[in-house]
Amino acid sequence: MSEKKLSVSADFPAVSTDEWMAKITADLKGADFQKKLVWKTHEGFDVMPFYRAADLKGLASIGSAPGVFPYVRGTKTDNVWFVRQNITVSDVGEANRKALDSLNKGVDSLGFQLGETALTDDSLKILLNNIQADCVELNFEVCITKSEALVTLLLNYFKAQKYDIATLRGSINCDPVNRMLLKGKALDEVAVKEIIVAVAQAGKALPNYRVIGINPVSINNAGAYCAQELGYALAWGTQYLTWLTEAGFPVDDAAKALKFNFGIGGNYFMEIAKFRAARLLWAKIVEAYKPEDLNAAKMVIHAETSRFNKTIFDAHVNMLRTQTEAMSASIAGVDSLTVLPFDAVFKESNEFSERIARNQQLLLKEETHLDKITDVSAGSYYIETLTDSIAAKAWARFLDIENQGGLFALVTTGAVQKDMQASAAKRLRDVSSRREVLLGTNQYPNFSETASQKLTPESACACSVEAGLDTLPHVRAAQEFEALRFATEHAAKRPKAFMLTIGNLAMRLARAQFSCNFFACAGYEVIDNLGFSTVEEGVAAAQKADADIIVLCSSDDEYAELAPAAYKVIGGKQLFVVAGAPECADALKAVGIEHFINVKVNVLDTLKGFNSKIGI
Repeated sequence: MSEKKLSVSADFPAVSTDEWMAKITADLKGADFQKKLVWKTHEGFDVMPFYRAADLKGLASIGSAPGVFPYVRGTKTDNVWFVRQNITVSDVGEANRKALDSLNKGVDSLGFQLGETALTDDSLKILLNNIQADCVELNFEVCITKSEALVTLLLNYFKAQKYDIATLRGSINCDPVNRMLLKGKALDEVAVKEIIVAVAQAGKALPNYRVIGINPVSINNAGAYCAQELGYALAWGTQYLTWLTEAGFPVDDAAKALKFNFGIGGNYFMEIAKFRAARLLWAKIVEAYKPEDLNAAKMVIHAETSRFNKTIFDAHVNMLRTQTEAMSASIAGVDSLTVLPFDAVFKESNEFSERIARNQQLLLKEETHLDKITDVSAGSYYIETLTDSIAAKAWARFLDIENQGGLFALVTTGAVQKDMQASAAKRLRDVSSRREVLLGTNQYPNFSETASQKLTPESACACSVEAGLDTLPHVRAAQEFEALRFATEHAAKRPKAFMLTIGNLAMRLARAQFSCNFFACAGYEVIDNLGFSTVEEGVAAAQKADADIIVLCSSDDEYAELAPAAYKVIGGKQLFVVAGAPECADALKAVGIEHFINVKVNVLDTLKGFNSKIGI
């Protein structure tokens, strides 16, 4: 047996950045490094294909420790987070039963969405019966005008139950700006200040309750990118912090009244970096207000999985999305987390989907032990660089908002809403062209699935609505493709796309697979084939199958001969499509062939065009 021991320094000598670049340049064989390997993010900065230790020099996030200002590595020395389940309260007794059942199944944080009928002493007693308020985190949301009354009711209840008030943790999500953005409610600045100040004043009696909410989750659900969401979050928090301090609150008290509720998007590493950057920047903002205790600069973060990227079709893929999102948030060290059930965007969730959502977090704790390691991503060249880049872009956006008069002014004029409408439109365009992929929707759909039967009406909001402002877009990335598939489901006849596979084996298989996925995105029935000896044979089979569309799948070299021949045999009885972008495309168009599908076409617009021609 060899006695030789591995020597990292001798057997793996250091490789310089110049040597790496020389090797990469050689392997690219003349291709442009920037175009081939450098990723341009939606935030507006470049992501390199590799990073070195030298890239970390001078970064603000380097050298800090968990629980230490500026809190980029976390506001605490452990990574324990609250597992929250949200409950909409229509019947207080039923809500209590559900809450107790959820607590027995592993959650340690409850989020109650209350209607006005629950705002009585008796209703609160029923709702919280047998719930040990000193053992779990309790969170509440109610119409903003009732938030102060809710604080008083909770205080009275806790005193009657003889709790040590200092041991109780929770929040009341009083956020007038969020109501303006979501409901179009035009609120007067003076009235909003009065609400915020009154709730914060009442909340002093519950020292560990955060009674003012900041909800960038609404921005996230409207299609925001990471830096965009964070920039608005900082301006949002600063607006409330300024109003409270102007009303006479010490900055320490004002900052400790605020809680941030973020969304979690599907960009795994970017989301980790977003939360780290959020704590860093908020700590710097609060520091500028000169608190007596820098602990006031700790950002308390609740995170919730995004609705924007969730789908109705192939909905079980939503479980994969929420799992990676939950990982991003827990690795980044959030204080509490809600994983929405996989079916939350299209129906009232049931016991199964809620159980899966709870267990997704419990698995992260009990089996992957993410709660045992604080800021596991620290020191990663990539994550640290992303943190710095997102922080820079978010800070620039924050300063721009402040220079324009602050968040409330921009919400009142509709500037925030217009910005988000533009972002949502951009993301929908990216989805329509597959620049942003939604598995099961615009790529690799479930060919045979129908979904109309899944839908149930959305529950109405308990708060009254008074329109006056533009609202954030109520949008999901998949909605336009879903509309196509619903149109197909409701059509008198489900369209058929027939693959006329012929010629070069590798090319016809690859193009048939691409084309089947392409047309299945609109819910068409796709008929694949092993191959035909002649175009006449293929066309005859397609017409026998009652196909609406015949897709020629072959190689570019063979299209010059096969495509005109097939087009002639079809004789206009079916729509004829060529799979690919052959060099002879102009010649094919000259003989009347007009439909081509390939990776460069806009999938959504092309499918809409076919629907129109078929009569759907």
